Amino acid sequence: MTSPNIVPPLTSAASSADHHGAGPVKHAHTAISGAGLLIALGIIYGDIGTSPLYVMSAILKGARVPDLIDETLVLGAISCVLWTLTLQTTIKYVLITLNADNNGEGGIFSLYALVRRRGAWLSAVAIIGGSALLADGVITPPISVSSAIEGLRAVYPDIPTVPIVIGIIAGLFLVQSFGTQIVGKAFGPIMFVWFTMLAALGILWIVQNPQILKAANPYYAYQLLVEYPSGFWLLGSVFLCTTGAEALYSDLGHCGKGNIRISWIFVKSALILNYFGQGAWLLSHLNEPLDGRSPFYALMPSWFLLIGIAIATVAAIIASQALITGSFTLVAEAIRLNMWPKVKLNYPTDVKGQLFVPSMNRLLLLGCIGVVLYFRESTNMEAAYGLAITLTMLMTTILLTVWLRSKRVAGPLVVGFAVLYAIIEGSFLLANLIKFPHGGWVSLAIGGALVGVMYVWLRAYYIKRRLTEFVKMEPYIEPLKQLSNDESISKYSTHLVFLTGAERQSEIESKIIYSIFQKRPKRADIYWFVHVETTDQPYTMEYKVAELAPDDVFRITFRLGFRVQQRINLYFRKVVEDLVRNKEVDITSRYESLNKQHVTGDFRFVVLEKFLSVENDFPTSEKLVMQAYFYIRQFIASEDQYFGLDTSSVKVEKVPLVIAPPREVALTRIK
Repeated sequence: MTSPNIVPPLTSAASSADHHGAGPVKHAHTAISGAGLLIALGIIYGDIGTSPLYVMSAILKGARVPDLIDETLVLGAISCVLWTLTLQTTIKYVLITLNADNNGEGGIFSLYALVRRRGAWLSAVAIIGGSALLADGVITPPISVSSAIEGLRAVYPDIPTVPIVIGIIAGLFLVQSFGTQIVGKAFGPIMFVWFTMLAALGILWIVQNPQILKAANPYYAYQLLVEYPSGFWLLGSVFLCTTGAEALYSDLGHCGKGNIRISWIFVKSALILNYFGQGAWLLSHLNEPLDGRSPFYALMPSWFLLIGIAIATVAAIIASQALITGSFTLVAEAIRLNMWPKVKLNYPTDVKGQLFVPSMNRLLLLGCIGVVLYFRESTNMEAAYGLAITLTMLMTTILLTVWLRSKRVAGPLVVGFAVLYAIIEGSFLLANLIKFPHGGWVSLAIGGALVGVMYVWLRAYYIKRRLTEFVKMEPYIEPLKQLSNDESISKYSTHLVFLTGAERQSEIESKIIYSIFQKRPKRADIYWFVHVETTDQPYTMEYKVAELAPDDVFRITFRLGFRVQQRINLYFRKVVEDLVRNKEVDITSRYESLNKQHVTGDFRFVVLEKFLSVENDFPTSEKLVMQAYFYIRQFIASEDQYFGLDTSSVKVEKVPLVIAPPREVALTRIK
């Protein structure tokens, strides 16, 4: 077995019952502090913080009057942005949703883990929301980076931006495997500079045209949506100002709700000042042609333009980085909730939250490059952006409503919350639907493909679990002891370890018994059966040991949180070391010559990998699900890599998955 540098803080469930299901000790930065506030700025506000780059451009384009700056449009748009950030981001997410933390962790899958026992239908809600959030991760890097780089056209009108954007995005994905520990330390100060710049530029123009302050009156938002031609449909563009709210909730565990709430005061103030500044600039140019100018870059003095573009580009890269790492975390959670294939996960550093998923990194890179090549301009990407994330927010609202009921919040308040946000987000969704033929179908197609994968994986998990045959362990204890002492059979391994899905200590899969006794008798000195249970808490790390036969048969059950790295090889070694230290087991080799030298016996893991048997006759729906499941399985790593097992000591055995064998076989004997 591999020798680890760091031993994880596993806790014996038997000796620490009082910590059953407890989450991790909170990191220092989750307490409210200057460092924590700076970390929050760097980690969670990248997406929502770069929205001023493109929101007003999208609204003006959506109004179909890009060459005529209209006062009703400007005041109404700024008012809509202000009240969207207030109702959607501040009230729903910062004040309400952050309370729905799962041992300090946030995000749609963490919220689902809190409420999933209240109805199987909630898995569909989580799948749709998670898939839409991942689809958003494909659109965000291209639109953020493109919006920043296109500012160069104010200085170099003919510059080709597409190659630059693709180069930045490709470089961003290539460095993911090294982790972002060093770069991450600089994110906070850089984003502080970015938000300070947003506020300063906004104030500069508000002072010149304070008339824009009238937009704080919600009447102007009402006037735009109800009285302005096609005003309601502009909500699809207005919605872009709050797309990062879901990412804010997902990163709760990195910063803590206190740091998020306090830092949001600064962030929201900077965003509002900049939006009002853009509105003030637009009011200063009423009835003038826009000539393709960006309201954001128009705020900058000419001498500051290149500096501003550079800062905007770095902020866009940080926003992209946050979405990429968020996607990795989302996939890791989905895996442990049986909603995603068990792909390989890497942990490039020891920092909490540092995760790299090679397969997802490649998929996101290809998706982002495809989006850039297809849309080419950020204004075109706006049509694809927002539609998917609206679905995520609606799904979060559903899960949050169930969570509020579980917390026994007063019924009228729960109903009021559900109705209010169903109306708000339903309106955003309806307005976003006009984007479908103009590019919105791209994000929905990506999200739909991800929904398909998640559905197939979860459905296949339940089909396999239903059809896995378990037998009582007790009748096989004595045969295992006899096999262990049968010297007429060559020894397979000193220690033989099987991964078992049996939740009950008294049971074992019949396939494991078949593998030990019949497929090829596997004689070992000690048999170990290891079961991994994923808990609804994010960072549970517990284990318990059952001695089924003294010094011959042991069962170890790991209880790991849905955000814990599945390094079973390392954890198993730690448990065995504890057992040896407590003199509960002797792992010295039982070969006479090696025993005298006190040599530790070898360990071999056996992983049973199922394949679809040709002897099957089952319902069409299940047949399609299982065929899709095994087709996807061809393109992913085997389970031994996912569980972190040392490949030099692992034996993978193929076993048939028989759904339902044909009931009648029409064979006739002839002479």
